[in-house]
Amino acid sequence: MDEILKAIEERDCKKVSKLLYYKVDELSDEELKEILERAEKLALECKDPELYKLIVYYFHALLDVDKISEFEKLAEEMDTFEAKFNLADLYYLIGELEKSLELYRALLEEETARGRKENVAKVYYNMALIHEEIQEYEKALELLEKAEEVYRELEDEGELLHIAVYKAYVTFEAGEPYRAKAMLAGLLPKVMGNSRLMSEIHLSFEEIFEEDENYDAALQECLYALMSARGMEYWDIAFDALIDVIWQLMLEDDFETVYLNMDMFASAMPELADFFEAIKAVALYKDGKIDAEEASRAVEKVKDRRLIDLLEFLGEAEF
Repeated sequence: MDEILKAIEERDCKKVSKLLYYKVDELSDEELKEILERAEKLALECKDPELYKLIVYYFHALLDVDKISEFEKLAEEMDTFEAKFNLADLYYLIGELEKSLELYRALLEEETARGRKENVAKVYYNMALIHEEIQEYEKALELLEKAEEVYRELEDEGELLHIAVYKAYVTFEAGEPYRAKAMLAGLLPKVMGNSRLMSEIHLSFEEIFEEDENYDAALQECLYALMSARGMEYWDIAFDALIDVIWQLMLEDDFETVYLNMDMFASAMPELADFFEAIKAVALYKDGKIDAEEASRAVEKVKDRRLIDLLEFLGEAEF
């Protein structure tokens, strides 16, 4: 909390946005309310629609406070691509997908007329996200190809690679896992040195293996993703993906796969060894291999509040 408050005092909107995104789960409702109120004042003073979007979304999703109309008013007053683009993204985040698409279509027409190719590509990409969300995979791929075409004209290699990874993932969701794996494999030599894209590729492989119920492979891909993202903010996304796989295994009572794989993670991340040992103990206990006292001793070694909450969550996993 102190780190976010300091960023607000320093009026560093980009840092506040990043900290909110990655640390919001660590805040109590009372802390969150205070942070959001202070950050809201900063966002309005600086007229930063990206920060304001996050604030309005967290008010809506976590505190059940509706500030959507206030964002709409701000976007109308600013009348800029950035403001309207972030409003469309906010509609997407809160599940108002048709509103989001409607605004994106209007932006696409405006930005195409103005010849702002980078903005056009951004709109195509975000529209693809919505069509993927509603399982219109062919349309999503069509939009990604349009975004790809624009970025090719702009010679933006980084965005082209990012889109290529997402295209592979959508191809998997469209029911072609082997083609998707081939696409991802073809990207591996091109993203060497790009830790984030490497992590995204491994998380895409993880999804494919999890869908196939090959959990050993899915966990291995989680490890690769975590190692690729180490030291980056994207690490949190990879970590959450790992927790999701472990949760699914707990739901399916596949405790053995959990406890047999935790030593791998403890060895790779010694700073989290106690946490992974505790997950192993919880799985062993739920499988009847150790008693509650032994499991409790392992859990008690974990001191971080967020990790303790995750252990409680995983320990209670049931249908």
